[in-house]
Amino acid sequence: MEEQEYLNQEEVVEVEVEVTDVPAAEGESDVTVEATEESTEEKIKENVEAKKEKAAHHLKDALRQVESFGQALGEALQGRGNVVMVRVNDEALNHLDMLVEAEITKSRSESAAFLINEGITANELLFDRIRNITDQISELREQLRQQVKLEPAPETDTEPFTGDELDV
Repeated sequence: MEEQEYLNQEEVVEVEVEVTDVPAAEGESDVTVEATEESTEEKIKENVEAKKEKAAHHLKDALRQVESFGQALGEALQGRGNVVMVRVNDEALNHLDMLVEAEITKSRSESAAFLINEGITANELLFDRIRNITDQISELREQLRQQVKLEPAPETDTEPFTGDELDV
């Protein structure tokens, strides 16, 4: 099998050439070409082995990516009890459909959940800053509520506005 594999491939074959200073006889070339079959076969085998190693490396990388993708997809699809209706543009819809067509996800809904989860994960620092600011806003609102409760309402000489006073 291995021999068939390297025989079917186009290979560049290096040939060793040795030039000697021997005077050429009439009608003969003064260059002697010496090609060694062993070195050519060894180079072909080395080339095939190098290609096999490179392919194995690419395969291992692809498997790692698939495992990582599978793990991310599993995390994104856990606990999907909430429903969100969303309108998307054509480009986003094409991306959702690509995931479904590639059988990475089973539906547009799964695709959207996966991509949302990946977006949140990729922007974790942004969401941390947003969380800190919204926490501060909540604290200030609570302080404001406490201040309003503590202060008595100002007394006025006028009666409250009921709307009956308007001339229509």
